[in-house]
Amino acid sequence: MIGVFLAAIGTFFDEFAISAGRSEVFNKKENIYTFGFLNFFWIFILLIIMAIVKNSFLFDIASIPLMIIFIILEILQVYISLHATIEADRSTCGFLMITTIPLLLIIDTFLGYKLEINSLIGIFILVIGLIILLLNHGINKKGIGYVIFMSINAAVTISIYKYCITHYNSVESQYIITLFFILIFLLVMSFWKYKENPIKYLFKRKLFFESFPRGISGVLISFAYLYAPASVITSVKRGFSVLWSIISGNKIFHEKHLVIKIISFVLIITGLVFMVF
Repeated sequence: MIGVFLAAIGTFFDEFAISAGRSEVFNKKENIYTFGFLNFFWIFILLIIMAIVKNSFLFDIASIPLMIIFIILEILQVYISLHATIEADRSTCGFLMITTIPLLLIIDTFLGYKLEINSLIGIFILVIGLIILLLNHGINKKGIGYVIFMSINAAVTISIYKYCITHYNSVESQYIITLFFILIFLLVMSFWKYKENPIKYLFKRKLFFESFPRGISGVLISFAYLYAPASVITSVKRGFSVLWSIISGNKIFHEKHLVIKIISFVLIITGLVFMVF
């Protein structure tokens, strides 16, 4: 229950930060790599503080091969997700990222877990919900390729992350190390593509209050995976992300087809319940 609560609250802060940052990028107040840098910087700082206070920076050198793969895939995920955030509708991101869940269940079967009949029913209902959305123009297809890649790649990175924090590293060390390389990547990209230094934006009041909630979100969701299986936490995260993205997409970005999206949301939540509970 703790993990579910952390994931639910974390997704709210996440959607707030992403929607606010997306508006700033549209208004030319920051570039997409500065946007990413500001969001991940605060997760990085909060995790360092927690590691110091709790004395919990635990790292096993045996995890290095998996860590290298994880860091590379996470950097790729960040690059793609930034472009998806800007180019795709918020509800498109929310709905299609749901496909990570059945992929995680398939990965679980390869790891030796049995796929129950409830999971199969849930996958069927979820797919029906997405088909209704697609056939009734409920999803804007702009940027859809980015979102599909993110959902597939996320299944791999989440599986590696769960394995590492279960068998090798603490949550803090796993993400502090990964975020260090992500921040270097975003810093270099911002300088290279836009000749802009993201660090100078860190303490601008408006950008701070827009990006700091992402730090809170990242910490909450990172720890949520300690309290429940990856498929359960990811399902809660994706389910609430769909809800928040429908709301922000309609109220902030004036996205259309609200009724169809709500119908699909109900079906998708029903499918998720069958899959993981």
